[in-house]
Amino acid sequence: MSLPPCPQCNSEYVYQDMQQLICPECAFEWNPDENAESDEPTAKDANGTELVAGDKVTFIKDLKVKGSSQVLKIGTKALIRRIKDGKDHELDCKVDGAGEMMITAAFVKKA
Repeated sequence: MSLPPCPQCNSEYVYQDMQQLICPECAFEWNPDENAESDEPTAKDANGTELVAGDKVTFIKDLKVKGSSQVLKIGTKALIRRIKDGKDHELDCKVDGAGEMMITAAFVKKA
């Protein structure tokens, strides 16, 4: 029987005690049957809707593109490629007519 590595320190020396799995290196204990929280970053749009990779979004206001004179108009559509952790620009998107760029989730809504 193969046990999963420790989620905190990735130690392979995990042992089982009843329903709990225990890591002897960092003393972390967890129940593998419980739904573990995913470590994937999440983002919420302007309306508070949870966004995931693959969602289509539209801009809720005009946005200036940093480093150019281009302006992305309200209603422009984008496809979320991935979500990153960060204070600003957490959405890596493909924007119609502008290409790939990072966008702040507060300026979009789910389409």
